[in-house]
Amino acid sequence: MKYVIMFTSTPELDAAVSPEHAEQVYRRVYEWFGTHGSVISDAGAELQPVTTATTVRQGDGAPVVVDGPFSESKEVIGGFSVLDVADLDAAIAIVKTWPMLELPGTSVEIRPMVVDYSHMEQ
Repeated sequence: MKYVIMFTSTPELDAAVSPEHAEQVYRRVYEWFGTHGSVISDAGAELQPVTTATTVRQGDGAPVVVDGPFSESKEVIGGFSVLDVADLDAAIAIVKTWPMLELPGTSVEIRPMVVDYSHMEQ
């Protein structure tokens, strides 16, 4: 089963982490990807800061382009990867070892991917 895992954080809380601590955690992040490489079917990507985001949304009858994310949440998605594991329990077990979870305001969202579109065939 494939799951997208989205790494989220809270920018205000990220800014409070000392550069030394952040460097230690990032080192462990690289190790984490190496350790779990056999079940990561797509390493995904780290995203640029939310301040670089552009959103297209529906306006008065036509799409409108706005600066920044359209989401009203305090957390932002900083990156994503795809896991290919037996089930949700396996995905949770791996995500629980994500090194950045020790930082305040950090979380990982897990979502199953749609991989079979045969029900849409006519």
